[in-house]
Amino acid sequence: MMQKLIECVPNFSEGRDQDVIRQITAAIDSVEGVSLLNVDPGASTNRTVV
Repeated sequence: MMQKLIECVPNFSEGRDQDVIRQITAAIDSVEGVSLLNVDPGASTNRTVV
């Protein structure tokens, strides 16, 4: 049986403060069964896509 995959691409209104970005990614990494594939902070737009 094929395993189901759900992709979520959240966008956070913070792209400059690395401490906040680390807190966001740490929270995501702490969830069992969840894989964080990419982190794309954008300082010019002040947005981070994970």
